[in-house]
Amino acid sequence: MSSHPNDTDKKWILESLAEAKLAGIDVPIGAVIVHDGKVIARGHNERETTQDPTAHAEIIAIREAAKTFGTWRLKGCTVYTSLEPCPMCAEALIQARVDRVVFGAYDPASGACGTVFNLFVEGRIYPIPQLTCGVLEDECKQIIVDFFRLKPKAIRQ
Repeated sequence: MSSHPNDTDKKWILESLAEAKLAGIDVPIGAVIVHDGKVIARGHNERETTQDPTAHAEIIAIREAAKTFGTWRLKGCTVYTSLEPCPMCAEALIQARVDRVVFGAYDPASGACGTVFNLFVEGRIYPIPQLTCGVLEDECKQIIVDFFRLKPKAIRQ
């Protein structure tokens, strides 16, 4: 696990934040998948919009990338996401065989890359992606804080 981002990591995390801003009524989380320096897939939360509990930013981006590649194996890809992946998304990233995961804000509620859970442990039969954490953490955290501060309490469940 690394917390030393480079300029490229910051660039793509900003791209994931731009994607997060498209979430509308959903919690603003965005993800982009990069291969050979180009975005090949993107996603933002769409659970409320689609009424699909699996419509997380990372899952949407993984599905798009698999269609683009014509395979579920996303070797050579880096996933940039504005929030630490939850257990569902973290496992999907491992199963998709991505090489690297970079995230912005830590998720104290359900982060599965070491904050609450840690699915990225050595010794599993699957290759574990390299992990870079806390890239532009303040910016990534602020968009979520603002969303919940402004969202009516009745809708927060």
